[in-house]
Amino acid sequence: MKGFLKHILWPTDFSPEAQEALRYAEFFSRAFSADITALHVAPDFMPAMYQNSLVIQKELMKRSKQMKTQAHDKIQSLGREKKIDFGKIVVTEGSAAKKIVEEAEKEKVDLIVMGKRGQSALEKLLIGSVANHVLRHSPVPVLVTKKNRRTLAVKKILVPTDFTEGEEVERDYAWNLAKGLGASLTLLYVLELFGHEFRLVEEMLKVVDEKFKQSLGKKRRGVEVSGDVTKAISAAQGIADYAEKHRFDLIVMATCVGRLGRFFLGSTTEKVISATDLPVFAIPPKFCS
Repeated sequence: MKGFLKHILWPTDFSPEAQEALRYAEFFSRAFSADITALHVAPDFMPAMYQNSLVIQKELMKRSKQMKTQAHDKIQSLGREKKIDFGKIVVTEGSAAKKIVEEAEKEKVDLIVMGKRGQSALEKLLIGSVANHVLRHSPVPVLVTKKNRRTLAVKKILVPTDFTEGEEVERDYAWNLAKGLGASLTLLYVLELFGHEFRLVEEMLKVVDEKFKQSLGKKRRGVEVSGDVTKAISAAQGIADYAEKHRFDLIVMATCVGRLGRFFLGSTTEKVISATDLPVFAIPPKFCS
């Protein structure tokens, strides 16, 4: 599947999460023969400069230049150490979240690979503020990774579904990833029990089973595709628990608002990213229209 992904953006703050994201960026780069652009966003001292004397302004400018040079050198050193040939190294300053989105647009990348890192106690419980902004505003898919995964392999890909038309894009991406990585696909429907009478569950399962037969009948060659149904109180927890129990390596989710309003950014997608230790490949809304 050479050419499916041509250009990957790897934002780094040199944290353990960023280091783990680099492992995945390199992994996807090798699988799809894609270039990697490394990006570091340094603090913006400009607001402080306006509020201080000329001497302090010069010192801040000097410090800013030093930080950028050090960051550039550190990325180069990291590339030599990991034997990664970065196609480009970008060191800029400002809001990390906004700069990541801007560089993705400017460099015309196909994928952003970044770690999830919260800054406050609440953000660590949910999702990091930078990753949150990028997920909501990115023009391209975002692969959000976690730290401390001992082995890196993508042999089983989980694709949550509620059979809406917009999910065809999601399945296309999942199939291309599976084809390029030599992985299998499992389409998962989460039957949320909350709000349903248990006597209706069996009837709902029959409907889902029929939809799976229709969907799987359209599967492409070269990729093993299967379907399954799981019951859970919430879709997000059902996806996270199923993925862990059956030892999946990657979750692919679109951030489209489906007919049932279940799989959209701000609810299920973000909750899954928060609840699972697996990497999540999130496809932005613009690809669903």
